[in-house]
Amino acid sequence: MGDNFRWKLLSLIVLLGLSVYALYPTVRYYSMSQADKQLLTEEELEELRNDALNLGLDLQGGMHLVLELDRTALRPSEVPDAMARAVQILRNRVDRFGVAEPTIQPQGDDRIVVELPGLLDKERAISLIGQTALLEFKLVKPDGEARKTIERLDRALAQMQRSAAADSDSADIEFVHPLLDYMPFWPELPFDGAFFLEQDLAEVRELIATVDVDSILPIDTQLLWGVSAEGYQGYSGRVLYVLDRKAQMTGSGVSNAVRRIGIDPARPNAAGVSFTLNSEGARRFRRVTGQNVGRALAIILDERVVSAPRIAGRIPSGRGQITGAFTDEEARDLAIVLQAGALPAPIKIIQEMTVGPSLGADSIRMGVRAILVGAALVMLFMVIYYQASGLVALFALILNMIFLLAALAGMRGTLTLPGIAGMALTIGMAVDANVLVFERIREELRVGKKVRSAVEAGYARAFRTILDANVTTLISSGVLWWIATGPIQGFATTLFIGILANLYTAVMVTRMVFDGFTSRSGVERLSI
Repeated sequence: MGDNFRWKLLSLIVLLGLSVYALYPTVRYYSMSQADKQLLTEEELEELRNDALNLGLDLQGGMHLVLELDRTALRPSEVPDAMARAVQILRNRVDRFGVAEPTIQPQGDDRIVVELPGLLDKERAISLIGQTALLEFKLVKPDGEARKTIERLDRALAQMQRSAAADSDSADIEFVHPLLDYMPFWPELPFDGAFFLEQDLAEVRELIATVDVDSILPIDTQLLWGVSAEGYQGYSGRVLYVLDRKAQMTGSGVSNAVRRIGIDPARPNAAGVSFTLNSEGARRFRRVTGQNVGRALAIILDERVVSAPRIAGRIPSGRGQITGAFTDEEARDLAIVLQAGALPAPIKIIQEMTVGPSLGADSIRMGVRAILVGAALVMLFMVIYYQASGLVALFALILNMIFLLAALAGMRGTLTLPGIAGMALTIGMAVDANVLVFERIREELRVGKKVRSAVEAGYARAFRTILDANVTTLISSGVLWWIATGPIQGFATTLFIGILANLYTAVMVTRMVFDGFTSRSGVERLSI
């Protein structure tokens, strides 16, 4: 055997070694029990999962969402870029959320398709994705102005109720303070806002909704509810803040946000978020805090007050904290949306679907079974019809599948159900190449050529046909990958890699096996 054979054998050994190396994390990750995974640290498990072959939504379960971007509130100049910005911001959020191989792609002019494989926490996913994440910093009105505003709203509610009673012949009913009567500590304003008991919240919200608040309040004033319950003198309730309508600054100045534990002295075990501002944000923050020492500054996310700390002094560092009654996951998600930025417009979820892991497991089992049964039937035919040469084709087919899966794992690709279909088609293409070669070798043997000469002529004459067939399939799958999305792209990716592997295994590897066999002296017969 010459140097050419040795180089082919060396290349096969190297490729096989690299494939085993690439597939090892996949085999280890998916063969581990839940108990074994718990023995690893969070960082080790994350690294192993990232190195393993990802499974698509249809194989491991997850969330499928169709979102619609509300562009009615945008200025005409903002509309052309709104979709691209929304897709990028959603991708940033999901990437930091830790979902492996998510799909986020526009659909039409105002819709976005989001697929989150492996994520089954529906409420958390919707909360993370659906938040506009508009972060604003607004000053809380001083106590005197806040009391006047609440009294003004109370008088308007009383007048409205008196008018309603007069219309219903119930004029003898006296409405004095319909709103203030729900405030147990009035005229005190705990937390720099109107405090209502938790059990009265539904009635208070319904009462306030009966009037047009914006038409009653001063033009520079706004009312917003606190996002979480607060405790005061043994009572649990919610705060309605009286704020300046104008924001002092927005979240566009946030450059970094990180979840922290214990940043709030009143809640030493609670989670919060520490944020860092960019140079422009830090400059504005210094000005706002320097000019308003002693006032409360409300931190507002999507029209809800997250916290309203009092400014103790000028803050020059451009660093701040957001505290509240957050769970660890809520704080982590808040940091994600702050760092990713606010959506250019609100979005609404118009379609949602959860694929359970059991359905994905059934898909994997049925897909693998289909491939194995198909491959077994094909190889049974090859072994019966081509005898020992059929075993060579079987060897090449096994290598083809190993190289295909290793390439997907090495590229950190995603295997989907259509991808499994691409693998099945690859099996057919691989066998087709072997059939072309074997039939050409048979023809050469029939005309009386010796075994070695017949093998050389068979491969030489079949190569052009094999190359033409595979190149046309490569072009088709490449075009599919380029213009398609979702399942079709998964099919095209698997098929493209499989065809490249086929050109190597069905031509070079099988040729190497035949060369190794025919290089021995005295070989006069080939089992084909």
